[in-house]
Amino acid sequence: MLLMTPGLAFFYGGMVRGKSVLNMMMMSFAAMGVVAIIWVLWGYAMVAGDDKAGLFGWSSDYFGLSGILNGEDPLTDLITVGFQVTFAIITVALISGSIADRVKFGAWVLFVVVWVTLVYFPLAHQVWFGGYLFGDEWFLGGSLPAPIDFAGGTVVHINAGVAGLVLALVIGKRKGFGKEPMRPHNLPFVMLGAALLWFGWFGFNAGSAFGATDVAALAWINTTVAAGAALVGWIVTEKIRDGHATSLGAASGIVAGLVAITPAAAALDPLNSIILGLVAGAVCALAVGLKYKLGYDDSLDVVGVHLVGGLIGTVSIGFLAKDGVGLFHGGGFEQLGTQVIAALYAVVFSGVITAIIAFAIKATMGWRVSEEVEVGGIDLAVHGETAYETLGGARVVTEVK
Repeated sequence: MLLMTPGLAFFYGGMVRGKSVLNMMMMSFAAMGVVAIIWVLWGYAMVAGDDKAGLFGWSSDYFGLSGILNGEDPLTDLITVGFQVTFAIITVALISGSIADRVKFGAWVLFVVVWVTLVYFPLAHQVWFGGYLFGDEWFLGGSLPAPIDFAGGTVVHINAGVAGLVLALVIGKRKGFGKEPMRPHNLPFVMLGAALLWFGWFGFNAGSAFGATDVAALAWINTTVAAGAALVGWIVTEKIRDGHATSLGAASGIVAGLVAITPAAAALDPLNSIILGLVAGAVCALAVGLKYKLGYDDSLDVVGVHLVGGLIGTVSIGFLAKDGVGLFHGGGFEQLGTQVIAALYAVVFSGVITAIIAFAIKATMGWRVSEEVEVGGIDLAVHGETAYETLGGARVVTEVK
């Protein structure tokens, strides 16, 4: 699963312009470095701590993992620690796509530290470790069945998508957005990234069964067919709308399908996973264009793919879940209502706290690089290097100066 984040770096890096590809990839790699450290220091304690009834957990024995090393079952606990940190890393990295080309690297690193602590860790505790939202007696007092989220539709995708939307609104548009072309500079990078993400997603979804079981096998198959169907749904939508089925659309469709099946990987059968993938691919293909109509600059379509795809996947369980759970398979409206409430809860929880963090950073160190750095390229100005020799000569240096 850790390979997914470098895969995301290629996916996002190929989608930006050549003058900021290194910065874009560095945002993912920074998330890997920073989150790995704080996960061991206090992250796992907040997620899996003994307090099971609140917004987040805590256990002093988990700080620095000392209690786990000296515990009764260190092997199982350490595997859980290692598995779960990869979810935390990629969730934060996903957000970076919404603010490409225009933010200070230091502001991004600070955001990673604060956001993963105040938003990701609490929501992960609530979803996966018996906290307030998804516990046995969840926040409506047991009047509805507990929400189903097998591998993170709420805590990963809705969470990251809402955060991306909030940051895009707070930070503002790139210079020239909507007036000049901002095309992907390297589509092979994008397709490579999508392939690595698809590969890693089997660990993401099948691995969430925590064993080589029939549930893991079902999640594996559902992940495969949902991604494939979403690819088809996206490029067919493109062909009808634009007259072309593009490589960018194929790569984006794969990711949209993977996002949608994440919460539902063990709840659906393969036929309904195909239906979910087709719907997610088509709807997300249409949703990415909303930024131009509504006027927000979500640079790399985090909102259109992860927020919309996460909502589709989470709510679809209420319709399509097998074994008499979903509305279309003999169930009532209870599970559907639960899924809708859980999705809305994740939207509000992430949106409010992310907004507070975003405005606090804006009021202190500030988010944006200068206009001349944005025009000339963040790679050279911030990192002192360029991805390609053609971008490294006097022309770029002059523009930055």
